[in-house]
Amino acid sequence: MSYRRPYGTVACQGRNDVHNVAGCRILLLRFCVTVPDTGVGPSGDLAHGNGADMGGSGPVWSVTIAVIAALVLSDYVFSVRRSHRPTLREAAAWSAIYFAIAIAFGAAVWAFGGLSMSIQYFACYVSNEALSIDNLFVFLFIVSSFAVPRIAQQKVLLFGIVLALTARTGFIFIGAALITIFDWAFYLFGILLLIMATNIAKPPESKGPQTDTVVIRTARRLVHTSDNYDGDRLFTVEDGRRVMTPMLLVMIAIGGADVLFAFDSIPAMFGLTQNVYVVFSATALSLLGLRQLYFLIDGLLDRLVYLSYGLAVILAFIGVNLILQALHVNNVPVINGGNPVPVAELSTTTSLAVIVAVLLVTTVASLLSPRGRAQHAVAGARRHATEYLNPNYQTDAAEQEKLFTRLLSEEGEISALPAKYRAKIRREAELMELLGQAHQAHDEHQAG
Repeated sequence: MSYRRPYGTVACQGRNDVHNVAGCRILLLRFCVTVPDTGVGPSGDLAHGNGADMGGSGPVWSVTIAVIAALVLSDYVFSVRRSHRPTLREAAAWSAIYFAIAIAFGAAVWAFGGLSMSIQYFACYVSNEALSIDNLFVFLFIVSSFAVPRIAQQKVLLFGIVLALTARTGFIFIGAALITIFDWAFYLFGILLLIMATNIAKPPESKGPQTDTVVIRTARRLVHTSDNYDGDRLFTVEDGRRVMTPMLLVMIAIGGADVLFAFDSIPAMFGLTQNVYVVFSATALSLLGLRQLYFLIDGLLDRLVYLSYGLAVILAFIGVNLILQALHVNNVPVINGGNPVPVAELSTTTSLAVIVAVLLVTTVASLLSPRGRAQHAVAGARRHATEYLNPNYQTDAAEQEKLFTRLLSEEGEISALPAKYRAKIRREAELMELLGQAHQAHDEHQAG
């Protein structure tokens, strides 16, 4: 892959030279209001610069944003507005629709932007989708911690994801401005991804992500909410007063949690392409499919025991690739005297192949792993017992009985676990007490 800086400019090094400052301003102004020369050759390949490329004209951006807004609106009108419990069939259908839209968009990018740009898009989409699966674990924890009723989860997830998409768009443009203006930004992003990879690979030591974050504590002080839900309504009436339900806090928690994931996903996207349009569109389409994916693989999340290792490998791979790109076009004075360093380069096609291969291996290994099946049973029993004991979660008697039946099945799986897996159950005494409470509640319900 060959790299060059857009417009033939030099990077701004932050010196006090008047001409250099003026050059910085011109470079940033051009980045914000024009479409750089992408260097598309006869083969349709994109020659990247060591800087960001808006990747599309104003009308192209306008149409894309309008399409994304239309997708959000249709998602709300046809699925979320009508309060209901999503079925597996419905989640599968909507997931297939969003997946088809993402593929069709990639085909359009191929038709109008060339094969190289299309490969970049698919590499970004697959990477962001894989990293987003890690988000689902956090979403699941937040929804369980706030005891969100099943009927309200669709609305919570949709609005939380829209908040996250809005924030991530800002991060994308900030990242693009950084790599356009500062030569060292690629090194920074590469090191950041390597640190993130190390953190993801570490086994969790706590009970789970914290929901009592600074954002939530601030929101609780500013927004006085009820402790009770009223279906999927944002407001309800208690003691003759109109009060807000906890729905808004959950939306803020989900949106805030997803924003934190932008600190690894956005640098990872720029490690695959410097085309801002590709990064934005891939991020938007992968995020919009998260709500459907959440309900589709809800029961399988806990089985993906090796996913974190796969994501760590992907982030480390992209981080190393970013550093290699930076070395190849280096002009940072403290590195090799400001001269480029002859290093190996990896094409976007190779990156895409590595990402897909790592995901396939970790997913298959997780699904076949006895450890994955054990973790799935334990986590499912813990979650379903908590849901069964929560009167707001499921008000329909038939659905409540189905939930208890699933709990019984998971208890049977736990009882049949080999001793070495039973010994690895965290907080086993707490789990057994929770299951006992669920059984007691069920007996009282049957007696009543």
